[in-house]
Amino acid sequence: MVTNGAGAGAGLDELVRPDLLGPAVAEATGDARWAELTATLLAGGKSNLTFLLASAAGELVMRRPPSGELLPSAHDMGREARVQRALGPSPVPVPRIVLSDDGALTGSPFYVMERVRGHVIRDRIPDGYADGPGQRAEMAFALVDALAALHRVDPKSVGLDGFGRPDGFLARQVRRWNDQWRRSRTEAVAPVEELGRRIAESVPASQRDAIVHGDFRLDNCVMDADDPGTVRAVLDWEMSTLGDPLTDLALLLFYWQEPGEPGLRLTPAVTGLPGFPPRSEIADRYARQAGVELPDLPFYEALAHFKCAVITQGIAVRVRAGAMAGQEFGDLDGEVREIAERGLRRLDAG
Repeated sequence: MVTNGAGAGAGLDELVRPDLLGPAVAEATGDARWAELTATLLAGGKSNLTFLLASAAGELVMRRPPSGELLPSAHDMGREARVQRALGPSPVPVPRIVLSDDGALTGSPFYVMERVRGHVIRDRIPDGYADGPGQRAEMAFALVDALAALHRVDPKSVGLDGFGRPDGFLARQVRRWNDQWRRSRTEAVAPVEELGRRIAESVPASQRDAIVHGDFRLDNCVMDADDPGTVRAVLDWEMSTLGDPLTDLALLLFYWQEPGEPGLRLTPAVTGLPGFPPRSEIADRYARQAGVELPDLPFYEALAHFKCAVITQGIAVRVRAGAMAGQEFGDLDGEVREIAERGLRRLDAG
């Protein structure tokens, strides 16, 4: 049985197939109580869909793509499961994978992982949490340190040496996201077109290669329920690969709202609240932890804005097509334009 925790409407039984999933989880865990499970659509998950699975045996989490036509290379469940399995023994905290399937079982690829307890912080901080002196800065720096720890992992040492093609990574990223824009757009949007053109003309040489998360931000992590300065798990690895790690830093900075800045409809942030350090301190902390310099950071930030404008456009298209399990985000056209305009300002400031 599937219930709706996020206004999802009908059709969720077809998305999860609990009649097939339950016995498969029971077999994978060796616990027959999983044969009868319920699934609830969780908030968030604006690209892939995330469900909380529950039974007498406890709770797990399932991820699968949205329904409908998908962009090439997006929503790769096998990729998510592989990188989390590989990073299990590393210093990077990730949930344990219980089961993964390429689509043979339910008609769509998915994976099931353990549920890590803690706080996933999106648009508000839980009452009484991270309200002590310095605790919000501790949370911020724990997040940055987790990112630097990921970028210090030797891909070969965890079996990920063939996980991507780091040579030419940045140029391919620019081409890929320009192509994704052409596939997703419903009309020409001048700031997006200009931003895509300008970053294509100014691709720098990468300093180094590393495992790249691809969407690293506060609400893609589980923070310890008692210690805001501890990251319990890093989630949502669908865009992970081998490439330039500064793309991860730039995305984190994109999501890092400062006081007085207008928020984003799809990615509300708490970092504009008192106690959180500004983007400049986040960048400085990363540079120290990773042992790098950041001379080309404006380009990376501009690329991050371009990617997020394209992703927002893709979500808008899927919402209009009814392929997001009934989730609604309002009119996103203005947000696409605003993100691109901010990216142009970052590029000009450099």
